Amino acid sequence: MTRSHLNYVVADTTKWEQQAAYILDTHPAVESFAKNAGLGFAVPYIHNGQPHDYVPDFIVRPNSDRTAHLILETKGFDDLAEVKAAAAARWVAAVNADGRFGTWTYAMARNVDNVRLVLDRIP
Repeated sequence: MTRSHLNYVVADTTKWEQQAAYILDTHPAVESFAKNAGLGFAVPYIHNGQPHDYVPDFIVRPNSDRTAHLILETKGFDDLAEVKAAAAARWVAAVNADGRFGTWTYAMARNVDNVRLVLDRIP
């Protein structure tokens, strides 16, 4: 890995996240990234009246802006995908409104090819 301070990605899938990590590590729009495993970064949400924590897959810093961060989720099928995406959108809006922690965006890639498309849209 050349764009991560870590030399391995702790993947939760057989191939999906490894492929996404390769794309992140080689895409010209990415300055750095980390697999969000054991970092303690989670987005709180409520589902069926119970609190939960959503732990997105990657945190990416684009080349275009050192204060920008992209939360990237690689998601196949998940019954709660839309609930988690809505929670992430609320979190991003709140953090951006505060303004002290840079600018954040969120994207969910439903297949490996979408990871590259998400990164291609970074200004």
